[in-house]
Amino acid sequence: DHNQISAPVPGFFANFSNLTYLSLVDCGLQGTFPKEIFQLSTLQSIDLTLNPQLQGSLPELPENGSLQSLVLSQTNFSGVLPNSIGNLNMLSRMDLSVCSFSGSIPKSVANLTQLVSLSMSSNRFDGSIASIQWKNLVNLNFFMLDSNLLSGTIPLSLFSIPLLSRLVLSDNQFSGQVPEFANISSYLLETLDLSGNNLVGSIPISIFNLRGLSQLYLSSNNLSGFPFSGIQQSRNLSFLDLSHNSLLFNDDSTNSSHSSLLQVQDLVLASNKLRAFPDFLRHQFRLTSLDLSENQIQGQIPNWIWSLSSLKKLNLSSNSLVTLEAPLLNSTSTVTSLDLHSNQLQGQIPIFLPFANYLDYSKNNFTFSIPTDIGNYISSTAYLSLSSSNLHGIIPNSICNASGLVLDLSNNSLSGIIPECLTQLSVLDLGRNNLTGTIPDKFLEQCSLKTLDLSRNQIEGQFPRSLVNCTQLEVLSLGNNQITDTFPCLLKKISTLRVLVLRSNKFYGQIECPGTNGTWPMLQIIDLAHNNLSGEITGTSLRTWQAMMANGDDTPIDLGFSFQPGGGSGLNIYYGDAITTTSKGLEMDLVKILTVFTSIDFSSNKFSGSIPKEMGEFKALYVLNLSSNSFTGEIPSSFGNMRQLESLDLSKNRLNGQIPPEFAGLNFLSYLNLSDNELVGRIPTSTQFSTFPKAAFVGNEGLWGPPLTEDNITTLSPPALSENSPNPGHDIDWNIISVEIGYTFGFGIAIGSLMFCKRWKEWYYRSMYKIVLKIFPQLEQRIGIQRRQVHMNRRWRR
Repeated sequence: DHNQISAPVPGFFANFSNLTYLSLVDCGLQGTFPKEIFQLSTLQSIDLTLNPQLQGSLPELPENGSLQSLVLSQTNFSGVLPNSIGNLNMLSRMDLSVCSFSGSIPKSVANLTQLVSLSMSSNRFDGSIASIQWKNLVNLNFFMLDSNLLSGTIPLSLFSIPLLSRLVLSDNQFSGQVPEFANISSYLLETLDLSGNNLVGSIPISIFNLRGLSQLYLSSNNLSGFPFSGIQQSRNLSFLDLSHNSLLFNDDSTNSSHSSLLQVQDLVLASNKLRAFPDFLRHQFRLTSLDLSENQIQGQIPNWIWSLSSLKKLNLSSNSLVTLEAPLLNSTSTVTSLDLHSNQLQGQIPIFLPFANYLDYSKNNFTFSIPTDIGNYISSTAYLSLSSSNLHGIIPNSICNASGLVLDLSNNSLSGIIPECLTQLSVLDLGRNNLTGTIPDKFLEQCSLKTLDLSRNQIEGQFPRSLVNCTQLEVLSLGNNQITDTFPCLLKKISTLRVLVLRSNKFYGQIECPGTNGTWPMLQIIDLAHNNLSGEITGTSLRTWQAMMANGDDTPIDLGFSFQPGGGSGLNIYYGDAITTTSKGLEMDLVKILTVFTSIDFSSNKFSGSIPKEMGEFKALYVLNLSSNSFTGEIPSSFGNMRQLESLDLSKNRLNGQIPPEFAGLNFLSYLNLSDNELVGRIPTSTQFSTFPKAAFVGNEGLWGPPLTEDNITTLSPPALSENSPNPGHDIDWNIISVEIGYTFGFGIAIGSLMFCKRWKEWYYRSMYKIVLKIFPQLEQRIGIQRRQVHMNRRWRR
């Protein structure tokens, strides 16, 4: 196992007549697996897990085989399961998950009576499973059929498997209603997952005949009801997910005794059709986590919700809530995580939870300033977001009392200076405000800052030198301010930097840092546009930007910051980084920064010299903007290597020479601007180049060809030379002369035929008459029958 063999499995393995155990886990196997190995009568266990390039299929299997464990998970095995799979009557484990099997599941699987674990998830199995005698699998404990194409109704026989503890049927196409469980009584089934199907109707109360059930997943169906009241049998259910359904909850639980109400610990009712808080919630004494987000709940948040004795996590985001029912002060609520973002909350910011370590109040309409004593209420808060909430005034110094790691006050109308204590956070986002003054130069040597966004303010002064202490910094966005300084070479010492945005400031001078040995191996976005930076860009300074040279095969992940606050809350908090960038000539907000997105924007500066050919090594680059500078020389042909490039802007420079023909191979290029340079020659012809507008090439006097000029019989040549060209009057343009000779010769043949060939002349007149009538049909009515008769008489006299 775990040896990179990177080769096919030898066929002679099938000759090992005494082979009982074969394990080749994560060996980089390739090719097609020999079928004959499966047919060895002595083989008891085979495990080929984690060989995604290994192909194969299951052959006809012999009767009375010895195979006890068959594991092909995460390979590229495909085809249908043979009916002879039922011959493996000693099989106790079969794992075919994350393969490419297809077709229906054979009925013979019911013969595998020794099975304890069966996983067939993430394949392309289809059809109904209702006719299979699942109850015969008397030893089955673990059954996974999720992420396939199975359809029909859910067979009741699945719930008759006596030892089954986990059943997962999610992400299929099962339809109809959840079956009644009137004659079913199971104490062992603990987890049931029916989410991501097409189930309708109400969940029957008999589902609680499954008395051992502790986790029930029913999300992403079209269910309309659930029996929260009248239940006396179930005492074990702790987790219930009913999100993404059509629940209304016009319940009558107020008429039910508290003892008959279902009591759960974690309840997810997100994305339903709720218009009010379900009344049964006020009697949930076991409830620790409640999610009512993305519903249609209006009005006020009831005061009783803070009195639920066990409640820790509450998510009411994306509703239409306006106020919180008073009183709130001196609250004894145990809530540690409160998410109220994307509502219509007004008035003062609700700060009353003494133990909260996660508070998201973003995207509301508070229209007030931040309370000066906010620090007295957030001493335990590690995450505080008040972004996009129409806040005014200054940032009070008491906010530093928070045990905070993340503070997001972006997109408000806050003014004043930045409190010095905020330099001790891990994430600080104050972008899109009206803050003034300078950036506090108080970053400590133990600085743990990972994200700093102060963009779109009115910050002045110099770049803070102490920021070099933040050796874990990944995102730095200071764009659209009034910072005046040379390029901050000290940042070259921060090897973790991924995003650097300094656009629209007053940075000046060269960006070369000869005395700095640092590199940016993880840099993926750099935006220095609209400054006064000058000088040449050398290729040596780009060779360490390894993230832009990658092939882009890595799985994309969101760039952000995740952490678990203390206090045993069990919370896993994530902050996703977001920036504003320019691509394809348009400004756009990247709400999520994927680690595979790469961009360089040096536009609107004073850079000069040639464009370094080393940029062509950025094979993972998506956006490159070098416009509005003073670059000279030719466009590097190495740009043809940037096969991921989607946007390229080299306009308003002094580039000369031809457009490299290698550009024709940039198949993903959807935006190109080469205008206002000194380029010459024909524009490369390719399907991609034919999609670009004329404006992408204008302002280059020596450039020709579509779409700048049309390719037709009169414009097959490049533009005429200017008056300053040598010997302008002594060159013979043979293209024009050949056109004139051809025109004269053709005209002579046509006129001669009309004058001397009677049959040609009559055919010509008839054809022209028909063409004229098709173009102007109204002429036929004006000429009338008489004109046609005259024409016919002339034909008769021949």
